[in-house]
Formats: sequence, C-alpha cells, structure tokens
Amino acid sequence: MADRLRVLLVEDEESFIDALTIGLEREGFDVVSAADGQLAMEKFAPDRFDIVLLDLMLPKMSGLDVCRAIRNLSDVPIIVVSAKGEEVDAVLMLEIGADDYVTKPYRLRELVARMRAVLRRHETANTPTATAMAVIEVNPVRLEIDTRRCFVRGEEIKLRKKEFALLTLLLENVGRVMTREVLIDRIWGSDYHGDTKTLDVHIKRLRTLVEESPKEPVVITTVRGVGYRYERPSA
Repeated sequence: MADRLRVLLVEDEESFIDALTIGLEREGFDVVSAADGQLAMEKFAPDRFDIVLLDLMLPKMSGLDVCRAIRNLSDVPIIVVSAKGEEVDAVLMLEIGADDYVTKPYRLRELVARMRAVLRRHETANTPTATAMAVIEVNPVRLEIDTRRCFVRGEEIKLRKKEFALLTLLLENVGRVMTREVLIDRIWGSDYHGDTKTLDVHIKRLRTLVEESPKEPVVITTVRGVGYRYERPSA
C-alpha cells in the first residue's frame, strides 16, 4: 500500500479543523494541524509534509508571512484556503509562492481535487526529463537548463520553479505568440482550474527581473487578447 500523503493544515477555527481532518483522512491523507502561524512554522520542516493548506487570517503570524517563510525553506505545494475572496489576496499569495487559492465555502470533493492536481503538477515538475538544449540564450537572458540557473545581462538571478519553466517556454518559442491557454496548459497542467491571473502574476514577476523598464516591457510583450511573446533581439 502506498504511503499516505502528509498534510499540514494551518487553520484557527477548531470546528473547521475537526471536520476537514476527518474528511481528508477518509480521502487517504494524514493531517497535522496548527491553530496559528507561529505553531505552523514550529511544526513545518522541509520534506516532512507533501502539501500545506493555509488559511490567511491567523493569530500570531499571518498566512501571508507563513507562506513566505515556508517558500523560503521548501518548494512544497501550498494551497491557500480562506474566506477572503478579494482578487488582491489571491494575486498576492500567488506572487509570493502559493500554488493555488480556494475560497470558503467549498466542497471537500473540490478541495481534494485541487490538492491532487497541485500534487501531480509538483511531481511532474520534479521528474527529470531529457532536454535537447542544455543552454538557451536569447539576449538579455541565458538559461542553463540542467543546473536551473538564470542569468540576466550577465548577473545571476533566482527564479522559482514555475518562473523558470515559464521563461524557458517563452525562450524556446522566441518571436512566437504564446497564447494564455497554451502557457497555462504547459506550465500548470490541463487540469488546472485555479485563478487564471496566476499567469499574469508570473509574467509581472519575470518582467521585474528581465526588463530594464518593467512598466514598459520590450522583452516579454503582451499581445492583447491573445497572450505573450518573447521578442527577438534587434540586430
């Protein structure tokens, strides 16, 4: 029998913890709960959990700070679960490294489906694959695929996994318009049903690293109503 997947549930409502723990354990997960952000960080350790369910409104340490702290330690999948549904919250959480965002109320079946989809994408991203190009270089970016290193104008910058994958896809198709649908399908998977603004968040982040003037992009441009394009360098 396969090992049960381990979930860190960070939630301060006791009744919600009890109900969700029972439901997730019936679905084959092992659940460890933390009722505040500080306790969550005390319980968290890299490689201890397979996925984190994180509420935004927490005592002692906010969900925002917990997400940022966990992401600095690990690339474990993080799904934000909160009653707050404002767009700014979703975008901000995705920007600092959350993988998905689910608002209350929701059905357990929906949450589990989203969890399994995120876990599948995470597993795929961590499975070594052969690549025809060990290095991709299109001014001003140089990507070293095998070592996952990125250089912009000769200076190394740090990219998260999806940022690296997105930039790689754009460079592999330099000069071509990549539709939003294709980018989301290739980077997040065909079963992704989360906030589509996550693509815009990642493009915005890449622009801050690649463009000399991120508000006036000339490297990663927007094709209005279609998608994005990595422009061919001018001769």
